[in-house]
Amino acid sequence: MSKILVLAEKPSVGRDLAKVLRCNRKNTGYLEGDKYVVTWALGHLVTLADPEAYDEKYKNWKLEDLPMLPERLKLVVIKQSSRQFNVVKAQMNRKDIGEIIIATDSGREGELVARWIIEKARIKKPLKRLWISSQTDKSIKDGFKSLKPSAQYDNLYRAAQCRAEADWVVGLNVTRALTCKYNAQLTAGRVQSAALAMIVNREKEIHDFKPRDYYEITAKSDKFKLKWQNKKGGRGDIFDKNSAEDIVKKIKGKICTVADVMENDKRKFSPALYDLTELQRDANKIFNYSAKQTLSIMQRLYENYKILTYPRTDSRYISTDVVDTIPERLRAISLGNYKKFTEEILRKKINAHKGFVDNSKIGDHHAIIPTEERVQLSRLSTEEMNIYDLVVKRFLSVMLPPYEYIQTSVKADINGEIFTARGNVVKSKGWKRVYERESSLQNENEEDNQVLPKMKKGDNINIRSIELNKLQTKPPARFNEATLLSAMENPQKYVKLDSESAKTLGETGGIGTVATRADIIEKIFNMFYVERKGKEIIPTSKGKQLIDLVPTGLKSPLLTAKWEKELENISLGNENPGVFSKKMIGYAVKLVEDVKESKDKFVHDNLTGKKCPRCGKYMLQVKGRNGIMNVCQDRKCGYRENVSRFTNVRCPECHKKLEIRGEGQGQIYVCINCSFREKASVFNKRFKEANNKLNKKDVSKYMKKIKEENKAPINSALAEALSKLKLK
Repeated sequence: MSKILVLAEKPSVGRDLAKVLRCNRKNTGYLEGDKYVVTWALGHLVTLADPEAYDEKYKNWKLEDLPMLPERLKLVVIKQSSRQFNVVKAQMNRKDIGEIIIATDSGREGELVARWIIEKARIKKPLKRLWISSQTDKSIKDGFKSLKPSAQYDNLYRAAQCRAEADWVVGLNVTRALTCKYNAQLTAGRVQSAALAMIVNREKEIHDFKPRDYYEITAKSDKFKLKWQNKKGGRGDIFDKNSAEDIVKKIKGKICTVADVMENDKRKFSPALYDLTELQRDANKIFNYSAKQTLSIMQRLYENYKILTYPRTDSRYISTDVVDTIPERLRAISLGNYKKFTEEILRKKINAHKGFVDNSKIGDHHAIIPTEERVQLSRLSTEEMNIYDLVVKRFLSVMLPPYEYIQTSVKADINGEIFTARGNVVKSKGWKRVYERESSLQNENEEDNQVLPKMKKGDNINIRSIELNKLQTKPPARFNEATLLSAMENPQKYVKLDSESAKTLGETGGIGTVATRADIIEKIFNMFYVERKGKEIIPTSKGKQLIDLVPTGLKSPLLTAKWEKELENISLGNENPGVFSKKMIGYAVKLVEDVKESKDKFVHDNLTGKKCPRCGKYMLQVKGRNGIMNVCQDRKCGYRENVSRFTNVRCPECHKKLEIRGEGQGQIYVCINCSFREKASVFNKRFKEANNKLNKKDVSKYMKKIKEENKAPINSALAEALSKLKLK
């Protein structure tokens, strides 16, 4: 009897599938049962070959050898995971295997993972596709009952292949051109360059900003405040000091009379469910998690615990067929602080309104919501609990009644000048009850929350004081990870574009995808193009110079938006992949010529007085996400060493986080907030003896094991090639 082979993307997912399919016999790299054999990739097992696979001359990076344009890009097995590839290939080639089910992640990159393995292994057996949004037993069983023909996803594979090949042709050529031209470790790519350009341009706006003084006039009564309003425009800003002082003189000591009182009933519905980008934004704002960190936590909650649905989604809605599963999902989360809300929702018929159920707003996957799997909350780490809590509360809030309040607006007259006050009176907290403990999520304007006494037209208000406040206009804020994610999702709001280009950007969902944005942000940190100051992201001299050196088209968000639009059309069968590839080759040729002809210079302005122990050239000091390090300026050498590293260990004197400096036995802990300094070996011995639990939560073996298991390779051919530049 022939068997069916199931190919998963990771070992943890493979084990979940094997459990449902009753594949209990363990083997190296696969699990087997009576009907199914389940095996797995390790992220990508196959990638595009390096340039030197086409010609020996490409082993040495030379400007005159560019552009590199092989007739057909070759696939190669990734050396580090070749053992698992051979296991997968052997199972696929078994004579008793009659059919293969692709069960990699349900998305463009997941399709590429499987198809490249199948192509490299030269398998010609019938293929089917498992397409699911969560890893619960029920979801897997339902998915196997409704397997799709693999041909249904051929266009998705073609789009993924075009993306990978375009990144190779454009990214590797421009990166080599920049690196050779300026003898510096420089990289460029359509998403990375566009994101970095927004950060650099924002820094220029801040630098060029000239603040202006302006004035506000406030009238304070016994219980509330009123603000002066311009009769013409309704604004309260006065840019002329003399005018402001004249108004103050005019109204001082005069009677304040209520001119109008308006009361409006208002309703506010819950924000939409989470997609990955919105979740990453909130996690950064509330918990200061990086985009990469949030994605990693989500992967664990999805794969290991199976309590949340597929994370890499760009939809904030669920489909009508998911509505029937809501009661079961609510029962699964009916514990702790959530219980009273789940019981309230289950007591009535669930109102599947357009605020969270809309088939027209769903792509490959619906919004992130809880699964039907119950969880012991005590098993979750603090960071896992934080992310789970965000998703569950948003899921509950969309099904709870709206927040209702009465908004009162008062208009008053003081000797012919208009003053206004606004206040809200809560009628029903509705969905906001879910967030009663989270003051960080309550972002109403403080002045709108003041309680106004009952007033009517003609009443006099007792004014205790008139204040003239001098303020200054502020420059635009620097990006943090939350706002950078917003800018990558909606770049048309942050970049000056014509209306047609802005429309294109809006339709394509910005630059990058929900799956790649976290990796892009990590990369610009790891390449030292940006550094962190508190939560703010600041471009380094290297980042600023790179944006000056990168050809103009490559740093525009419009380029990647156009790519994504064309790739989407390819995946829908509406565009020829060959036409797209030819365009990319032509574009790569133009970019390389632009770099070759450039008269620009690159200057290292972070040189230290220390020489590289390997090659003797002076080293550069750079600030990474986790601390400061010295890096050899010669890209061919690639030597680097830590100068200082941020830790989670707290200063015993001021309780701020300590830095660790130096290498080996010479390491010392230093507090940059106070004068504390101590040798690391002495500090560790002293505090381990005093408290055996020092930093235990962060270094527990169990958490390390889970995190390691979920560290997938970056799914891009360009990243695979760039990893060999010794940039890390």
